[in-house]
Amino acid sequence: MHRYDPPRRLLAYGIAALAGFVDATGFLAADGYFVSFMSGNTTRLGVDLATWPETALTPALMIAGFVCGVAAGAVVAELSGVRRKSGVLALSAALLAVAATGHVLALTPVFLGGSVVAMGAINNAFRRDGEVAVGVTYMTGALVRFGQGLAARLMGQSFEGAAASLALWGSLAGGAIMGALATGAWPNAAPWIPLAAAAGLFFAARGIEERQD
Repeated sequence: MHRYDPPRRLLAYGIAALAGFVDATGFLAADGYFVSFMSGNTTRLGVDLATWPETALTPALMIAGFVCGVAAGAVVAELSGVRRKSGVLALSAALLAVAATGHVLALTPVFLGGSVVAMGAINNAFRRDGEVAVGVTYMTGALVRFGQGLAARLMGQSFEGAAASLALWGSLAGGAIMGALATGAWPNAAPWIPLAAAAGLFFAARGIEERQD
């Protein structure tokens, strides 16, 4: 994260907040499963297989959907060239529109499916050498970097990127709080908020790309 300039950092924080919001709305709709946190779904899959095998299909399908989203986002990123950030965000926004429509129609599988594929795709917004450079929907790596930075500071050493990693985690956590609050206060409108946010992030990404040209 610390290698990016301020506009790109802000974009990453915005995408992480969006992911937290979507994950919270999906978590509440899916009775404890996640649409962006596949480590949690993997644990749920293992527990379900060991205890209630008939429920294991849900986390298995969500993991598969996430992987398909990552693959689709990677293809779009490669085809978009220097416009990969806005291309990936456009794809994610389209998928979030599908999710919101599914919510309106009371089709929970469509809502969850659109959300999980969108969150898989959006991880391709920051790529380097064909690989994801910043994971915006999972924060274990960010917390590890912050912990390493904290240890370095205690030993009087420098460690770049710790603060940026903590800010990335904070963005996802803040988004999750807002998603849970919005779902409770405006259950019918909440699924449309991520779509509006994704559209705003698309235009922000486009502005960054245009300045890069």
